Amino acid sequence: MLTNIPNLLTLSRIFAIPLIIFTFYIDAPYGNWIGLGVLAYAGVTDFFDGYVARAMSQQSAFGKFLDPIADKLLVGALLVMLTAFDRIPGVAVLPAVIILCREILVSGLREFLGGVKISVPVSKLAQWKTTLQMFMLGFLLVGPVGPMFGPFSTTDVGVIGLWIAAILTLLTGYDYLRAGLRHVEGMDVAAAAMEKEKSDPPPATGSH
Repeated sequence: MLTNIPNLLTLSRIFAIPLIIFTFYIDAPYGNWIGLGVLAYAGVTDFFDGYVARAMSQQSAFGKFLDPIADKLLVGALLVMLTAFDRIPGVAVLPAVIILCREILVSGLREFLGGVKISVPVSKLAQWKTTLQMFMLGFLLVGPVGPMFGPFSTTDVGVIGLWIAAILTLLTGYDYLRAGLRHVEGMDVAAAAMEKEKSDPPPATGSH
């Protein structure tokens, strides 16, 4: 299970997290660009682990469990480090907090529903949100050593992307929460029906 290619790619993405954190302590501009290179590797493996799993018929429950965890660990670690090193300026910390809170919400929801063997599929919008987050994190990683894009600096582009990602995060988070609450409500109704059935007296039988 652990040694098939898709899972190895996913695990390598997790192992890349300490390396990308280390790049924050390398002097600019080298640390910024090395960090971007590590992030680019993580983004490529994020695409290819699923592609290879389907192409080689190596899809597994462990892979489905591990892949979103790797994404959330990477995004969470980067947002914390970018904030700590002032590469997310001022009020732009707010969308970072929104993204982190959403990841915690969805993780908790998936854990609960997984315990009752109910899965919540990843929507197309959530996939686009993840892709945008990767690009946005890349711009913020490069930050002040990056090129100008017209009147916007590399950091400006990253911050704009961060706000857009936060909006998509709220939309997809609401979709997940609504789907999860629908399952929870159905479980409560089923449980109440079972309790009622247990408490109702058995039907009387006639004598012959």
